[in-house]
Amino acid sequence: MTRIAALTLTACLAASPALAEDEDNGKSLMEQGAELFFEGLRQEMEPALDNLLGMAEEFGPSMRSFFEEMGPALAELAGQVQDWSAYEMPEMLPNGDIIIRKKAKPEEPEDAPAEDDAPEGTTDI
Repeated sequence: MTRIAALTLTACLAASPALAEDEDNGKSLMEQGAELFFEGLRQEMEPALDNLLGMAEEFGPSMRSFFEEMGPALAELAGQVQDWSAYEMPEMLPNGDIIIRKKAKPEEPEDAPAEDDAPEGTTDI
């Protein structure tokens, strides 16, 4: 998500027209500062965005293939599990098996009297 925001910000800044120096006279100091800030940000982000584009080109086809093959199986699994919070984190056993345990339900304390255990004829206040 951060990468998409950075790409969008860079695209907006790169697409904006260059302003002539004589037009800066009519701008406030805040506007000039904001322009300088965004120009510096664009220059700093440019190498990182180039690397990001290179990674997308490198890993894109393999990720697309993974989702095409595993997507239906993951969707089926997600449909079968109703509450993901009811399970522990997956564990890998020494033999390579992966197990996912259900969390234990919290036990109610037995020494607390139940509301229905009150003798007849008494009234709760």
